[in-house]
Amino acid sequence: MSLTDFPSLERFPRVPLLDGPTPIQRLHRLEAALGDALGGVQIFVKRDDHMSLGGGGNKLRKLEYLIGAAQAEGADTIVTVGGLQSNHARLTAAAAARAGLACELVLGRPVPRDDGDYERNGNVLLNGIFGATVHTLPPGENALAAAQMRAAQLRSQGRRVFLMPTGGSTPVGALGYMRCAQEIGAQAKAIGAEFAEIVVANGSAGTHAGLAAGLYAAGKPASTVRSFSTLADGEQARRTTLELTEATLRLVGIEASLGDADIQVDGRQRGAGYGIPTAQMRDALRMMARTQGLLLDPVYSGKAFAGLLADLRAGRYAAGRQVLFVMTGGTPGLYAYRSIFDAQ
Repeated sequence: MSLTDFPSLERFPRVPLLDGPTPIQRLHRLEAALGDALGGVQIFVKRDDHMSLGGGGNKLRKLEYLIGAAQAEGADTIVTVGGLQSNHARLTAAAAARAGLACELVLGRPVPRDDGDYERNGNVLLNGIFGATVHTLPPGENALAAAQMRAAQLRSQGRRVFLMPTGGSTPVGALGYMRCAQEIGAQAKAIGAEFAEIVVANGSAGTHAGLAAGLYAAGKPASTVRSFSTLADGEQARRTTLELTEATLRLVGIEASLGDADIQVDGRQRGAGYGIPTAQMRDALRMMARTQGLLLDPVYSGKAFAGLLADLRAGRYAAGRQVLFVMTGGTPGLYAYRSIFDAQ
């Protein structure tokens, strides 16, 4: 990856929330477990779960720029939306606490569950610990519309509100993963790696879009990024990711007209819907845990890693190629899914 002409992101306000670059590690034990089926492919992982603030996860990269934008606007309150077990909501609460901002979370119910583990454990527990004010909506209610109403109420009381959409997936938020693409390029050069693909989960599209924009800005194909959709169906996720990639590039002054082939999104691991477990996810999560001692999450990275394993076993990559999987965090969500792992 060429970094010489990469656009400067310094003009965009940013609040540092990471402790530095997250490590890239090779998964030797997993490679050994896959054996001949791997065909000599080397598997690496980018540890974006390896962050100290709020339990870690990919949303912190977006929040560096979103909290920066909020502070630049003089905001004193963050309002954002998500599902009941939203990782974005949990990390927004943590980042707001670090920045000295009030935080209100408007949480919908996209997952058809109301058991005790899901209602009170995992991210739900942590939201309260971080001091966020939480508004839990009944099934079927539009979280963004409710958040807009709440923001209007707060503004009428004199509060200065910065409203974030689901996942923080705006062009400003996606700058965090443009920066990550630059970070990956420097790390790959340092270890002598050339990644054939960078594989990631795709929920609200910001992580994929930021990486694709970053690669494009560095003179590499945007199609180097491959994601597995976990929220929308594959085609809808691809369209959303394409639009957000182009919008992010425009934000940094790059006009790009990307085609369908530039944005790779696979919808086959989504299963019955967002947040609904699959057998493939459970198997992938256990395999990562039992070979490498690393924890995926059941909503995003578990399904994406299941997709990567399926591709590896199907011979998608030529012998000796190197593939990078981005671990996006979300480990607290495991505790809300205790029952699906009870049997084994």
